[in-house]
Amino acid sequence: MTQNRGGEAVHGPSHPAPPQGPDPASEAPLGTPGPRGARGESVALSSLILCAELACIRWFPAHVLFLTFFTNTVLLSVFLGMSVGLLAARHKRNYLPWSGAVLALALALGHGVEALRVTLEPHLDVGGQLSPQLVFFGAEYYAQDVAQFLIPIEVINGFFFALLALVFIGPGQELGRALSRVKGRVEAYTFDILGSLSGIALFAAASWMELSPVWWFAVTAIGLGYFLKVHHPDLFRTRIVHLVVVVALAAITSSVAGLSDLVGTYWSPYYRIDYEPIERHIRTNLIGHQTMVGRADPDRPAIAYALPHILNRDTGGEPFKEVLIIGAGSGNDVSRALQWGAEHIDAVEIDPVIQRLGVAHHPDRPYDDPRVSYYNDDGRNFLRRSDTKYDLIIYALVDSLVLHSSQSNIRLESYLFTREAMLDVERNLKPDGVFVMYNFFRQGWIVGRLDRVLEGVYGERPLVLTLPWVEKVEADRHFDGFTLLLNGDIERIRGGFETHGTYWMRDEPVSPTSPNGFALAGGHGWHKLAPPTVEQPVDRGVLTDDWPFLYLRGPMVPALSLRSALLMGAVALLLIWALGTRRRVTAARTSFDGRMFFLGAGFMLIETKAVVHMALLFGSTWMVNTVVFFSVLVTILVANLYVLRFRPEKLWPYYALVLAALAVNAMVPLHAFLGMDRIVQIALSSALVFAPVVFAGVIFATAFSRTREADRAFGANIGGAMVGGLTEYTSMLLGFSNLMLVAMVFYALSAWARPAKVHGDPTAHT
Repeated sequence: MTQNRGGEAVHGPSHPAPPQGPDPASEAPLGTPGPRGARGESVALSSLILCAELACIRWFPAHVLFLTFFTNTVLLSVFLGMSVGLLAARHKRNYLPWSGAVLALALALGHGVEALRVTLEPHLDVGGQLSPQLVFFGAEYYAQDVAQFLIPIEVINGFFFALLALVFIGPGQELGRALSRVKGRVEAYTFDILGSLSGIALFAAASWMELSPVWWFAVTAIGLGYFLKVHHPDLFRTRIVHLVVVVALAAITSSVAGLSDLVGTYWSPYYRIDYEPIERHIRTNLIGHQTMVGRADPDRPAIAYALPHILNRDTGGEPFKEVLIIGAGSGNDVSRALQWGAEHIDAVEIDPVIQRLGVAHHPDRPYDDPRVSYYNDDGRNFLRRSDTKYDLIIYALVDSLVLHSSQSNIRLESYLFTREAMLDVERNLKPDGVFVMYNFFRQGWIVGRLDRVLEGVYGERPLVLTLPWVEKVEADRHFDGFTLLLNGDIERIRGGFETHGTYWMRDEPVSPTSPNGFALAGGHGWHKLAPPTVEQPVDRGVLTDDWPFLYLRGPMVPALSLRSALLMGAVALLLIWALGTRRRVTAARTSFDGRMFFLGAGFMLIETKAVVHMALLFGSTWMVNTVVFFSVLVTILVANLYVLRFRPEKLWPYYALVLAALAVNAMVPLHAFLGMDRIVQIALSSALVFAPVVFAGVIFATAFSRTREADRAFGANIGGAMVGGLTEYTSMLLGFSNLMLVAMVFYALSAWARPAKVHGDPTAHT
């Protein structure tokens, strides 16, 4: 899924005013271009950094499972590395020659950590999954029985955070030097924005073409090699080996599995997908995701897919004619709906590769049936746009193994389970329609929370069934089994259980002629179905569009996230102290730029809200994310042009406007624009979301134009962005609307903070 580097270029800087007095630029290597060449280098370096960042965001969580448990580790490591590099732009020591070697080391260690995890998995309890504050898919299977020790995954997170930050110090240093050679501050920032735009477009094209990591890291290696050759020709020949190793490791990663007939590896815009054709099994980002099961497969009865249909049949219902399947995946649910008499099926799947694998390889060929229309789309977005009324709507094993964005804690499917989403489902049902959701929900409190949401929408509690059968779904107990929830017009089905108590199903492939039913003898080889008692959790975790955290135990910042944030903060302070504040080339000392720092922190939260808000309105797809990030950058360019044209003298009016815009964003609920005419929806939601971006951009541009040292001001700004990224964890406690209140605090601190001052002789050199 494409992201941009959040507040780095999107941060909010820009304005032009030449530096006062001679610019104490670093002792640049021979051949360093002048101001005109520096503009081109700023564009190229910014584009290179963003492409490398996105490559790392895609690659590392797909190969180091532990990194998927933390929202923005890779993103924040890039911010830290760039910030330190910018602060070190005037150092005599050059850090770029080491970037390729450190990246190669990080890639190699990524492979090593995953191999170690596979070996030790039966003995690990990752993140306390017996009684978790936050459920991590792929980490829960062994915890309850044989786990022998708890692995401190925040330490692994902190290790890769530090390692990846080191990768980006060199490019950040070169960017700082290039920016310092551009006379106009806003002009320099504008070229940085243009580079970011080109980087987003380049990686979006790679995602659209589903290119493998070989291409991502080849671009990174070529870019690093180019700047190494231009600025450090004496080191180019010795370091070129590092760049070759980077590409070689990426090539091994993306193709070694595909060399065997046992596994094929694909890169969708969301996941690394491994497909095993013999078992017809799909893994995403190292975790088992789904298996294609044929109707007559004797070794895989997969009775769960037929449950809604057989219960409907055996309580006197007519076959479901119009069916909508959200999360259709590779086609199991589509196949069963066709088998049970559906006349038309709308099948919605967000991942294009998984959908294509189902089209090509499912043994029943369900997607070839003329009764099936399939869509590559976000399920919530499809529900909102659809005018069709359905007899049956299914959430078919809807879960994701990836975050919607590296800037927020929501997952791809988070907005499908909120109260507002359930109202969308109800609107799309016929009066006698049935809604079904099923999955392996892992924890009793997740089932209880969904039970509560459905009760609030339909006015009565859903019918809940489990395989294997349990007498009670307890909120505080782990449950590995399959859980199905039904609501809507289910009085016939509910009545069947009230009359007979138990429904029995044979442990064999289910068909419309299977001898399953109520009041049978049961016994060996039969599955018992009966509604258990469901305990609703006693917490404040009501799922809404503002707080959509299905897998979080309640409004809180999990202890694991806090420990990770503290560790990343400690690493950041250490690197800034070691590399960003020492061995200055100039005798002048610049004080800490609090204004730029807090502008970066506040803007990161504004951008997070923009991504989350637009995902809700227009879908949680990678393309929506790309358009949002691109739009934010274009909005900043508009702010730059405004400052260049009007050159504001006073900043307090713009601070007042940004605070007012943030207050409106906090008060207007995320779902306020749902159901509006599309053009009106786009206009109003864009005005709400991008108004703070414009005013923040004007503030940043004007403040940046008045700084003496562009590299250090920009470094402070990106360092603030990292703090803003860590502060985003509070959304799990406060919700996304209240996150804007935190952003208001950052902007108020920025207004109060004084710009950096230069102490000593600003023209002296060591």
